[in-house]
Amino acid sequence: MTITALVSLSFAVKKRALLQQLHIIAFTHRHLDVSKIGLLHIEKEAQIAQLHELKEALGLKELMFLTTCNRVEITFVNDQDLDTPFLTRLLQTLYPKLVPIQLEDFVRKAEVFSGSSAVQHALSVASSIDSMIIGEREIITQVRLAYEHCHALGLTGDLLRLLMKKVIETAKQVYTETSISTKPVSVVSLAYQYLKQLNIPLEARILIVGAGVTNTTMARFLKKHGFKNFQVFNRSLANSQKLAAEIRGNAYSLDELPSYQLGFDVLITCTAAEGVIINPSLYKTLVNGETQEKIIIDLAIPQDLDQAILANHAVKYLSIEYLQRISNENVKERSKELQQVEEIIANARYEFQHLLRERKVEIAMREVPAQVKELRATAYSEIFKEDLDTLDPQAKEVLDKVVSYLEKKYISGPMKLAKEIILNHAD
Repeated sequence: MTITALVSLSFAVKKRALLQQLHIIAFTHRHLDVSKIGLLHIEKEAQIAQLHELKEALGLKELMFLTTCNRVEITFVNDQDLDTPFLTRLLQTLYPKLVPIQLEDFVRKAEVFSGSSAVQHALSVASSIDSMIIGEREIITQVRLAYEHCHALGLTGDLLRLLMKKVIETAKQVYTETSISTKPVSVVSLAYQYLKQLNIPLEARILIVGAGVTNTTMARFLKKHGFKNFQVFNRSLANSQKLAAEIRGNAYSLDELPSYQLGFDVLITCTAAEGVIINPSLYKTLVNGETQEKIIIDLAIPQDLDQAILANHAVKYLSIEYLQRISNENVKERSKELQQVEEIIANARYEFQHLLRERKVEIAMREVPAQVKELRATAYSEIFKEDLDTLDPQAKEVLDKVVSYLEKKYISGPMKLAKEIILNHAD
């Protein structure tokens, strides 16, 4: 194969437009309630059969499935048009239990990205600027684990491998070179930071009222950082027991709170009650005659704590309203980093497109070395066989060295030049 022939490959490379076969279908907090997104969640164990079935049914070349608390994304490689019938068929195959009205709603509210816009979206998601809370670092781990899981299932290929490598690399750069994730914005993170600043001893008695999502997250934070003395109260005893088992605490029904007499150092409350549940009388029972200052974190809306308690007891008090104000200020600070993050993503997007062109050239040219070796074998065994038979062993050895040298140089030098020419034509 001559360099002229290799250059002609540039047009074939261009026509294949592999990047245009990359698609992402996203269901996020921007267009759907979190509860509805939950309908699209697939447990890890169930993904094995369902994703393989989807890939086979729709003839997808590669497939990746990402699910978090506020987004579900299906990334795949396919050369079909992403029209409404295709999207409908995809969702029907992956979610056969959806009723028609649900299916129609999801099709209408799906965000669809293809080609370079899909690359932009993937980079933005992992860099957390597409998240409900900008700068939350957890998403980069979720993306990486989703890819690794799908790769282990044999669902991914070369394009998603290259994409995810660039996505993770870029997200790490964003978190390293910008301050987008330095200031906490979730109320749970802020509340934990507050407790940390107070240097609360790890054996402090922590009274948790409510076992919903917020208090569960808070309790996990505390356990992770070494706290170990937990008492959990909740309206549903089953949920109380579930959380208590996770953090190795004791579980009670909320009805038992008035009879609790073991005291506390930190009270964290977050229930769905419509009014206060901890009034002055109940609080007096809970402190059980202790006079030292207590810490109270009220994460409920409306507040669980009667404000009259603050005037009559020694309390360090943290409310959801205060935490929300701090959160809003930190969100503004994080937003100032967006321009720098977007510049990093723009560069990464360009680099990925160039990397993908190089990869397509490598694939198009990977048969050249084999063809050169085949030419050598034919020359030795057929065309110049009789001439070679007249050579003495020393001459044959020298000839082998010369041919091997030329073979190596032909494969490396001209192929490098041809690659540059092809890439220039590909632009």
